[in-house]
Amino acid sequence: MRNYIIKRLLLIPITLLGILALNFVIVQFAPGGPVEYVLAKYRGMNTEATGAISGSGTAAMESSGGGKYQGASGVPEELVKELEKQFGFDKPAYIRFAKMVKDYAMFDFGKSFYRDKTVGNLILERMPVSVSLGLWSTLIIYLIAIPLGIRKAVYDGSKFDIVTSFAVVIGSAIPVFLFAVFLIVFFAGGTYFSWFPLHGLTSDNWSELSLLGKIGDYFHHIILPVTAMVVGGFASLTMLTKNSFLDEINKPYVLTARAKGLSQHQVLYGHIFRNAMLVVIAGFPSMLIKMLFTGSLLIEVIFSLNGIGLLGYEAIMTRDYPVIFGTMYIFALIGLVLKLISDITYCLIDPRINFEARTV
Repeated sequence: MRNYIIKRLLLIPITLLGILALNFVIVQFAPGGPVEYVLAKYRGMNTEATGAISGSGTAAMESSGGGKYQGASGVPEELVKELEKQFGFDKPAYIRFAKMVKDYAMFDFGKSFYRDKTVGNLILERMPVSVSLGLWSTLIIYLIAIPLGIRKAVYDGSKFDIVTSFAVVIGSAIPVFLFAVFLIVFFAGGTYFSWFPLHGLTSDNWSELSLLGKIGDYFHHIILPVTAMVVGGFASLTMLTKNSFLDEINKPYVLTARAKGLSQHQVLYGHIFRNAMLVVIAGFPSMLIKMLFTGSLLIEVIFSLNGIGLLGYEAIMTRDYPVIFGTMYIFALIGLVLKLISDITYCLIDPRINFEARTV
């Protein structure tokens, strides 16, 4: 197992390099960019001023700027060059990529184009919100889905199984963002009930509250976003657990255990549980990543939560490349580490599994 772990750890930098290279190439050919974004804002702010310029002055300005960027017409060429220098586009792409790889190896993600903060500080500021949403959602999903999936497998085809399957299908069919809007309209929008706050994870006077008041205020804010994420995520894990247990229930070793006179509880949790849970454990990293980042994106936007998902969304909209690449790098690194932890857990649960027997 030690050799396998070493090989996987050595593959992490290579995988990260490939991810960075692929996304860097895509960005080079993607339309728009930070220069175009600033130029568009510049032209918008100077529309009235441009209209007040005399004919000769307007002609002179329109002849300025470059055709290299969309929206550069009518912008002073000096401004375009200054923006290129500010964003680092005055250097060839390969030099920019080499510098990025060198800096990222030292976890130096640079500084945001539009915020007076480093990308690392921005991620650290926003990380607690996403981690809080992701961990609570994942914990509640597993606490609901695993017992429910086991019970559905034991009572397969019963009335309970049919009714819960109907609820699971509805949960998987409704998009997360739609259910989030439903919760806001009914419980936080004022139209029906105003039981929960509309945005944020804490109130404005949170620092003035007592310890119990802070805890209560935090859970009061987090109920709706976590509920929306749980409804969107528990369905697939419930069915995965049920199918995994059904596959094991009819195997010969289960029949042998029952023939020895073992009770249903002993057979279920003493023999079936370990084997059936392997598939569930294998899906834990992807579930956690989904809850931490992918699943929380729309939730953070809808509920105005300052997490990593909202940060990445804002960065994409404004073409803030350092923030885009920095958050992507962190996402990929966490995903690779969690996948390795999942494989190690596999071996701890079932010693028969030997990853060293196959190539990485």
